[in-house]
Amino acid sequence: MSTRPLPNGPTVKGPEQWFTGDVYFNAYYAGQEPSRTRLNLVRFAPGAHTAWHAHAVGQTLHVTEGLGYVQSRGEDVIVLRPGDTVHTPAGEWHWHGATADQFMCHLALWEAPDPAGGQPETTWGEKLGEDEYPAAPGEG
Repeated sequence: MSTRPLPNGPTVKGPEQWFTGDVYFNAYYAGQEPSRTRLNLVRFAPGAHTAWHAHAVGQTLHVTEGLGYVQSRGEDVIVLRPGDTVHTPAGEWHWHGATADQFMCHLALWEAPDPAGGQPETTWGEKLGEDEYPAAPGEG
């Protein structure tokens, strides 16, 4: 097998049950066994963010542009800027998205769990309450 370019899939709007606001993503890579690596580019419009969720094998985010937030349940909100990279461990409930007045784009890198285990890649929970989303960058 030789190195070759991978096909680009279409831009897809994020499902309303997983996101608040307008979120779009491109699935850049979904590894074939033995690789279970996933790579998406995710674009959040101002104020858009995920619902609470957890990844079976963890997730790494790398911000490419804009200004955003990430928060693990029970922890402080972290402001994200271009060049920032954060990792959420396996099973840790968290959310992430854009600030209220800025777009935010990030690369999302994660692995699918072993298919023999029957565990989903991502478990989705409730959307954020109004008091959980910060009013302005740095607040939370």
